[in-house]
Amino acid sequence: MMVANVIWKIVQCLVGFYLVWPSLLSLLWRLRRRTTHLRSTGTPQDTDFAIIVTAYEQTHTLPAVVSSILQSNYSNYHVYVVADKCDITGLDFGSQNVSLLRPAETLGSNTKSHFYAIDRFVRPHTHLTIIDSDNLVHPEYLNELVFVLQQGFQAVQGVREAKNLDTTYACLDAARDIYYHHYDGKLLFESGSSATLAGSGMAFSVPLYKACLQNNPVEGAGFDKVLQAAIVGRDLRIAFAESAIVYDEKTSRSDQLVQQRSRWINTWFKYFSLGFSLVGKGIKNSSLNQLLFGITLLRPPLFIFILLSALCLLINLLVSPLTSLIWLLAFMIFIYGFYSALSKPTTDRRIYKSLKNIPNFMYYQLLSLLKIRKANKISVATKHYHSRSIDKLNEEK
Repeated sequence: MMVANVIWKIVQCLVGFYLVWPSLLSLLWRLRRRTTHLRSTGTPQDTDFAIIVTAYEQTHTLPAVVSSILQSNYSNYHVYVVADKCDITGLDFGSQNVSLLRPAETLGSNTKSHFYAIDRFVRPHTHLTIIDSDNLVHPEYLNELVFVLQQGFQAVQGVREAKNLDTTYACLDAARDIYYHHYDGKLLFESGSSATLAGSGMAFSVPLYKACLQNNPVEGAGFDKVLQAAIVGRDLRIAFAESAIVYDEKTSRSDQLVQQRSRWINTWFKYFSLGFSLVGKGIKNSSLNQLLFGITLLRPPLFIFILLSALCLLINLLVSPLTSLIWLLAFMIFIYGFYSALSKPTTDRRIYKSLKNIPNFMYYQLLSLLKIRKANKISVATKHYHSRSIDKLNEEK
């Protein structure tokens, strides 16, 4: 009985830690934040980008994303569109600055698509940036990346803002992204660690990307998890560029949500153990970068640790009312931290209105949890429904 009691207390401490982790990180950020000064390592145009756009089965969003890239206020780049398992009949972007690549055999992997493009570079680029086929790129995106890269960073994560807020699901998905951008991006980086990677809207020096993934192929989803662990494992920092914006399609349908989250949850269970290695390295190397990042990687998906926390609260209402008050306080701290992340002038009011539907959103994520064993068999890519142009998006905003 004593052993069970000890185990129960340990489980509560582990779950409760991540409930208050955002506030602990905010405190550390306030103690450590400082102004970053630009240390130029060359002229802006010395940064030569390979912009890799990956598509799987669907091509209807490609004209819009390529058009948005071609409107960039930066000229030293070349676009590589890898159309994996796609019908590219009639697909023409009308620019010599774009290479359309159609693999003869299905690749079915992000990293394979990236290296397919790398092997066909028209010139030796210094950096590459990865864009999804459903993204739109802000005209200043490349300039903002250059600003950060010239401070000596070899890896940068930008911001993926919502391209669509057409449904409650899309608004809640956007709220989740704002939360993660704030804590896993801005605060984590400015506290001395690294921003987590988000799958697109990110840039790397070409040698670093090759060193991390060339001999480490990743099947299915999750290449960004392996990549970020490899970068931080070298004790390099992933910078966060909050003004480097790509617009990302948010999940707008329940079936789309379930399939996407199934892959994401499966990816966390597959790769979360990488956090143990980074925590160990952080302690051994006295590296705050590795330690904080490792702690972040070990955190379960948002809805999982919230549900586990709620379960702990309910159990304690029956067995230890005093402890339940501590859990209630922890929940209040988490809610305050969540709203703090969203409380920005740029947050759309539709996002605030959607928060009342969080229980319904979590229900569909529970369905996703039940399907994780078949996650990578469902599809290797999320279906996209929004093909608006960057000009149309700007008009709507």
